[in-house]
Amino acid sequence: MIKGYLLLLLHAHLPFVRHPESEHCLEERWLYEAITETYIPLVQVLTRLAEDEIDFRLTISLSPTLITMLNDELLMRRYKKHLEKLVELSEKELVRTRNMPDFNYVAQMYERRFTNAYRFLFHRYKGRLIRAFQELLATGKVELITTCATHGYLPLIGIQKEQVRAQVAVGIQVFRETFGQPPRGLWLPECGYKPGDDLVLKEYGVRYFFTDTHGIMYASRRPRYGVYAPLYCPGSGVAAFGRDVESSKQVWSAKEGYPGDPDYREFYRDIGYDLDFDYIKEYVHPEGIRLDTGIKYYRITGKGEYKEPYQPDWARQKAAIHAGNFMFNRERQIEYLAQILDRKPIVVAPYDAELFGHWWFEGPDFLNYLLRKIPHDQQVFRTTTASDYLEEYPMNQAAVPNACSWGHKGYNEVWLEKSNEWIYRHLHKAGERMVELANRYPSSDDIIRRMLNQAARELLLAQSSDWAFIMKTGTMVEYAVRRTKEHVNNFTRLYYLLQEGRRDDEWLRELEARNNIFPNIDYRVYVSGS
Repeated sequence: MIKGYLLLLLHAHLPFVRHPESEHCLEERWLYEAITETYIPLVQVLTRLAEDEIDFRLTISLSPTLITMLNDELLMRRYKKHLEKLVELSEKELVRTRNMPDFNYVAQMYERRFTNAYRFLFHRYKGRLIRAFQELLATGKVELITTCATHGYLPLIGIQKEQVRAQVAVGIQVFRETFGQPPRGLWLPECGYKPGDDLVLKEYGVRYFFTDTHGIMYASRRPRYGVYAPLYCPGSGVAAFGRDVESSKQVWSAKEGYPGDPDYREFYRDIGYDLDFDYIKEYVHPEGIRLDTGIKYYRITGKGEYKEPYQPDWARQKAAIHAGNFMFNRERQIEYLAQILDRKPIVVAPYDAELFGHWWFEGPDFLNYLLRKIPHDQQVFRTTTASDYLEEYPMNQAAVPNACSWGHKGYNEVWLEKSNEWIYRHLHKAGERMVELANRYPSSDDIIRRMLNQAARELLLAQSSDWAFIMKTGTMVEYAVRRTKEHVNNFTRLYYLLQEGRRDDEWLRELEARNNIFPNIDYRVYVSGS
């Protein structure tokens, strides 16, 4: 008889980046790289596991912005060209490295990888990766959940309940439209929780969410089971599951965790920077900006600039070893917990999905080995989902989780500090105005409705937590600032047009075509008390 459970959760999210005006937008490559290096490899691994009838459970949170981009014809058409260029480049690399055995072996791996990805997505699924997720959901082995509409950081944008409600409602609407059913759970963006937000989740039928460790440990009542069982929020009855630090750190940390092993592929050495520009210029930005191509020939090796050639076979063996080590550690952890708890403990291990494949190239292999080993190589624990755990243990302690986030220090600091504090006065004012507009127009004619719906889109896009995060980390800051200002300015112009009874049909059409996220949005989600 098993003694406990492991809940593996992968949170898949990217900000909405779509620029019809530019064929070579650098930021759109975030999506292209994630599809090639993370989403396709993960789906392929999970599909094979299901086809092999492996007994596993995994939870994936798909953000509404990511779902929208994966369904966008323009973006997927551009991605198809991007992947075709990668296949072409990998074929050229087979020729260039033919007299370099170590590199040629890796080049063969890349050529197979890109070709298989192309066939998988564009032959099997006709360019619709969402169909693959729909099939995984149908297996019953993968539980899909979602997050807020644009990954808005609720503790800081949600000074009005209407802002929280809109982020949650639109996110759930996108999920329901895509998968034909509502999500049972919700990933709070950045694990950001403040007491009371669970009441909004209850309004929309959400059964559970996740917090960081201290959200549970510092709850209004001392948690009897620590983070190894959920709490029910009083008043809402929504369950809060807390992150287990030990299992997360073991995988997440590049210094202390598995991804930093010297046999794994080095992320920061790419032929887009290493090779002669005349050779690589067709595969980087047409303005001459060198970019990552995804073809990397070196392993981490150790500290310093010297790197040795990547050995794929060594890396796969190391992924298998690390999967076994992770499983062993969970066995010992759960055996210990089972001795002191009067129920089966649940170890919650959430990660950004992009860690697996993009940042940690061997991450999908690690998951493949782990999910195959767990049901066959031990009998201490099984993988599970939050929904299944709540069915087995419907009675749980009631307590109010503490306000929290993940990220540095765990209390908002990443999203509110000197680099990004300026954005919130604008977001709060725009939020107030959106509620004002929604209350003023309980019904509207076609053009007014379109203006109000676009105003809602612009506000939601401005609220994305990604912009504040990018400003804090210091990467692509100019883009994050521009996007924040752009959406706030678009909203403000729409607001004054509505205030003054004016219209600008041509500009509105252009805005609807460019920022076309959430085509079925209804601005009345911002009506007070709705």
